[in-house]
Amino acid sequence: MAHVQAAATLTPLRPRVDRADRADRLERADRHRLRAVDPDEVAGLAQVADFLPPGATLLPAPQHALPTLPGRPPMVGYLVLLPADQQPPAPVAPAPLAEQGPVAIDGVQRVAVVDGRALDLTYLEFELLAHLVAHPHRVHTRDQLVTTVWGYGHVGDGRTVDVHVARLRRKLGAEHRHTIQTVRRVGYKYTP
Repeated sequence: MAHVQAAATLTPLRPRVDRADRADRLERADRHRLRAVDPDEVAGLAQVADFLPPGATLLPAPQHALPTLPGRPPMVGYLVLLPADQQPPAPVAPAPLAEQGPVAIDGVQRVAVVDGRALDLTYLEFELLAHLVAHPHRVHTRDQLVTTVWGYGHVGDGRTVDVHVARLRRKLGAEHRHTIQTVRRVGYKYTP
């Protein structure tokens, strides 16, 4: 019994493309290409431009790279490009202590002080306490705290916030644990 081998050559068929179709495809591709943005082009961006070092270039972030929040309008983000040979900016003058009630936050040295005693806090505990102290009497939902303190990429739930608040209360001590109040079925607030 003889074996027969068949060989086939496949050549891709190219559809006939006219000039109008080619121009349309180039226009669509150009829409997705990044281009530098002048801060005057976008409302509110001129205020941010004051904080950018000279030579910085702003690029709109691609829409697929930005997070989406249910029930919220789409986000707008920008990438900031700096020249590689640029020297780092001069150090900023130290911020004064943020003091609300018994808790003082030093954002430069990343120290939280209660009644003259420095608290031994983890990175996220410090960020959470600093955020609460910076916004006294404001009620924060668990989702807001996760988004603000942990960031958009965090995968978790509101229980994460509950655990960190419990640790913060323990570290604040019996005398000051009441400064972080629970707002039932909503979240937390700091009351100095």
